[in-house]
Amino acid sequence: MVAGGPVLVEGPVEVVLEDGSIARSDRFLVALCACRRSRIYPFCDTSHRRRNRPPQP
Repeated sequence: MVAGGPVLVEGPVEVVLEDGSIARSDRFLVALCACRRSRIYPFCDTSHRRRNRPPQP
């Protein structure tokens, strides 16, 4: 896993969200958002790439 990037999971997957709803994907490889910036959370839409972060020491 790359810091701030997605978590890749072999699919299909079902993710239970905080409100109890279930997000499903039938894809063979699923990218789950780890930064919570995605517009299609819990799935990654690469929004983490658009935000500038300060350089790591």
